[in-house]
Amino acid sequence: MKIEVASRTRPFPEPLSREHPQPGFKIRGSKGWDWTPEQYMEEIPTLARLKMNFLMNCYTSLFSSSKFGSWTNEWWKPMPDSTKDAYAKIIRACRDNGITFCFAFHPQLASPRPLNPNSAADFEAYYQHFAWAQSQGVKWFCISMDDVGWGKQGPAIGGMQHAEFVNTMFRRLRQKDPAAQLVFGPVDYAGDGRGANNEAYLGALASDMAPDVYVFWTGDDVVTSRITRKTAESYKSIVKHRLFLWDNYPVNDGNPTLHLGPLRGRDPDLCDLIDGYMSNPMAAQNELNRIPLSTCADYAYNPWAYDPARSISQALRRAGKTTAQRDVLAQLVEAYPGSVATGGGTGFNPVRTKFDQLLRTGPQPAALQFLNHMIELDHSLAREFPHDYLAGRKTVDADIAWMRQKLPAIK
Repeated sequence: MKIEVASRTRPFPEPLSREHPQPGFKIRGSKGWDWTPEQYMEEIPTLARLKMNFLMNCYTSLFSSSKFGSWTNEWWKPMPDSTKDAYAKIIRACRDNGITFCFAFHPQLASPRPLNPNSAADFEAYYQHFAWAQSQGVKWFCISMDDVGWGKQGPAIGGMQHAEFVNTMFRRLRQKDPAAQLVFGPVDYAGDGRGANNEAYLGALASDMAPDVYVFWTGDDVVTSRITRKTAESYKSIVKHRLFLWDNYPVNDGNPTLHLGPLRGRDPDLCDLIDGYMSNPMAAQNELNRIPLSTCADYAYNPWAYDPARSISQALRRAGKTTAQRDVLAQLVEAYPGSVATGGGTGFNPVRTKFDQLLRTGPQPAALQFLNHMIELDHSLAREFPHDYLAGRKTVDADIAWMRQKLPAIK
């Protein structure tokens, strides 16, 4: 994929038209991915610049042990004062920048003591975190049950229990603030909602969960190159609640890879059915994440006029101050075009895949040439951005070291 950098700067995100005078998605933003408080603070100005108005913390950021692969979720314990202080600053910074902060906490994932949704004591222990966030002026909240199960009693009973738990929280929050909003991340959060188990679980949410609650949905699949109106219509017709699109791009799930290409494959009229759009980002590489995030913001603001090639070219023009900086970033995007372009999952590494293919199907000099290209790209990135993109450069360094191991004679 050849990336062309725009020769001139144009308004970004793409301006609205007379036919579409309001942004496509009313709510547009991002979440973190096991981010530190410092990372959230770094990205708030970027969200504001991109006309995004929503930021949700990653629930893993609040786990008592927050290292990918060894998470420990002690949801029943009070948050440390240092954590409260850090997130109070994030909440204030969001407010100062016109961004809605959404407080999220998962009650079961990676927990040695998963919350029992039928336990009043467990509810109170869990509620303490939401009460604190509400005391800081937070109006949006998220309860997630994604990536766990609906329980031993089956999908229908599990859906009923989740609905009642969410309703209890929603009532409590609205007693304090009638304007409080809640988004629920259900067990079944992707696809068209069809199938006996999915329909039993989502049907219970449809009938029992408060109608004002939003539901997170990730699209046609958990990680997908296409998100279509047809699939959204099917899912929404079953769950019967307002939808909030949790778009799993450019997330890498903490894997040693980058996803830098433009968002693509999202139907332009999804906003007719879905109120909110939230991008799921890369983990450590929040600085480089700004490049694909810019294209997500462009799409979410004006999906009817969205053009991936134009969007990435404008994103790169803004990311670099000089021609040399823009060129090296364009080469980096070409090397790591992203999961929506490659069709791979969040851990797919196109550089390592290409190198393996060259070793298997071509002469070794071709693999060596590609390795040398990546080494030169790495040097150029360090030269043009000596103080920036450090986490991203570590990813490139790791790929170069991996390739060198495959060709141990090369120094």
